[in-house]
Amino acid sequence: MEYIIQNEKIIPKTEASIHFDDRGYYFGDGIYEVVKVYAGQPFAMDLHLNRLIESSKKLDITLPYSKEKITQFITTLIEKNSIQDGLVYFQVTRGVEPRNHLYSRESTPIFTAFTQPAQTLEDSQKNGIDVWLTDDIRWLRCDIKTINLLGNVMVKREAADNKCQEAILHRNGTITEGSSSNLFLIKDKVLYTHPATNLILNGITRQLIIDVAQKHDYSVVEEPFPVDVLEHADEAFISSSSVEITPIKAVYGQLSTTFPVGPVTKDLQKKFKELLPKVK
Repeated sequence: MEYIIQNEKIIPKTEASIHFDDRGYYFGDGIYEVVKVYAGQPFAMDLHLNRLIESSKKLDITLPYSKEKITQFITTLIEKNSIQDGLVYFQVTRGVEPRNHLYSRESTPIFTAFTQPAQTLEDSQKNGIDVWLTDDIRWLRCDIKTINLLGNVMVKREAADNKCQEAILHRNGTITEGSSSNLFLIKDKVLYTHPATNLILNGITRQLIIDVAQKHDYSVVEEPFPVDVLEHADEAFISSSSVEITPIKAVYGQLSTTFPVGPVTKDLQKKFKELLPKVK
């Protein structure tokens, strides 16, 4: 039986219900995090919780529980669902109140969490994926990990309709990130990625990759770059909690180019995996 968390209760998923007046349902008014589970352990939990706190402050949502309490919930849910390798999603909506664009600060936020099995990464990490270059149609606060993801959803569908596994986005010719990932380009063993502004989500995996790369003497340049730079890169990869470091083998859409799965990407994949929890 699969269990979920609804506020402080762990219940069978079949018994879960969402209140009709939840602002998450009306407006996508909420925040969330996704944590990867390795060997039964949540990875980088503290970093994810810090970002959840940042998102809550930016959206004026009061978190209903402390970091310690949320960690306890997630750990218990992983054990209850016997998850060894998977994902935990947890989110907080502003709460339940009659539909009105103007929110009050008096409703009680709603906390929910559930688990999913991890997707198989062996083939995509070894051979790379195809991506679709398209316009970034999202709002201007992509730094907030909100559950309102309609722009991301639409471009992900566009990519899939064109037989690509991810969408790479640009705003007026400047590359930002993927629909559910961050983007890195490599040229002459230097990593290039968009800076952590309001135009991208500062991914936890992104942060860890930058840290690992710098510790192993790779230069990392965080600056905006135009679309045509894609044609001149030696390697490219996307990153996220769910896909870790996944190479890009080809770009289609508004520009077409290909990449090898190169030595820097392979080296960073190896070094990133050294950070992950192992079976004891």
